[in-house]
Amino acid sequence: MKGPMEAQEIFAILHKWGIHTLGQLAALDKEQLGARLSPEAMRMWERANGQSNRLLKLVRPPESFEESFEFENEIETAEPLLFMLRRFLEQLAVRLGAIYLVAKELTLQITFANSRQDEPAVADKQVYERVFKIPQPTNDVDLLFRMLQTHLENFRSEHPIVAVALSAQPIKPASKQFGLFETTLHNPHQLSETLARLTALLGADRVGTPVLEESHRPDAFRLELFAWAVASAVPSGQPSHALRTAHSTAALRRFRPAVSASVLLDEDTLAHVRSAEIFEDVIEQRGPYFLSGNWWDEKAWARAEWDVQLESGDLVRVHEADPPTQGYGVARGTWKIDGVYD
Repeated sequence: MKGPMEAQEIFAILHKWGIHTLGQLAALDKEQLGARLSPEAMRMWERANGQSNRLLKLVRPPESFEESFEFENEIETAEPLLFMLRRFLEQLAVRLGAIYLVAKELTLQITFANSRQDEPAVADKQVYERVFKIPQPTNDVDLLFRMLQTHLENFRSEHPIVAVALSAQPIKPASKQFGLFETTLHNPHQLSETLARLTALLGADRVGTPVLEESHRPDAFRLELFAWAVASAVPSGQPSHALRTAHSTAALRRFRPAVSASVLLDEDTLAHVRSAEIFEDVIEQRGPYFLSGNWWDEKAWARAEWDVQLESGDLVRVHEADPPTQGYGVARGTWKIDGVYD
């Protein structure tokens, strides 16, 4: 059994009948047209006679929360820039509040003038962009402006500024009901502002969250940007390489920094350890445990570690930095005491 006719088939039949215009189609009998062709032909007749009803789907264009301004004259001080940013924040706060949203992220763009006067101005423009993560989304103009002002206090540029733009990423305000004795961070914006000031004073590479590096080098770490959620430094199921002693329940209490020491050797055996606090003979030892890394670049390092028991019963770890590669009776590196086992 043949299915319902498609529009192209109906058009072909109507053309064979000599129907080429909407007026000719509207002059036909609706019921006879549907009986000879299909219900689709009846819907065509209704549209030709203006009797067809179609729901209008409202499609809202995506809301953009952006403000920008081009200065007539190049500026070299922060006052005009901060004045425009304050206006931007006030306008964005009103627009966000009108639809019950708050800002969770700000993006600042600063356009500089070209550095070479012998080329077109547009060809050599440089754009600086910085994204500000808001710890607790808000529309508070004072808080948001203080965040931008803190960053721009120590901002330096070789070229004058010709344009500035600020955009906000909206989000619904978070609502959470705490328990009777439960509270949130007292002032997350103050913490964010403090981090921004420290970054401006010390540099981005000296402020952040310390993260252990994937290396066998003791205490090797790097700084990453501060995050509100910090993952575990040592993944579950992965054994730590910090302890290589037979006492599996002992914990090494490290000295920071490591204590300089002198070690007396009896052939290749550690016989005596001497430092500002320790002056004892070695009665038992485990080692050496050789560690090295970064041999492929200028950050190469090597060390040999021992776990030694002193005559007083203390169990300590000592290491020799840059040990000799052939034997242990020729040259020696620098000896230090890493810590004592509990």
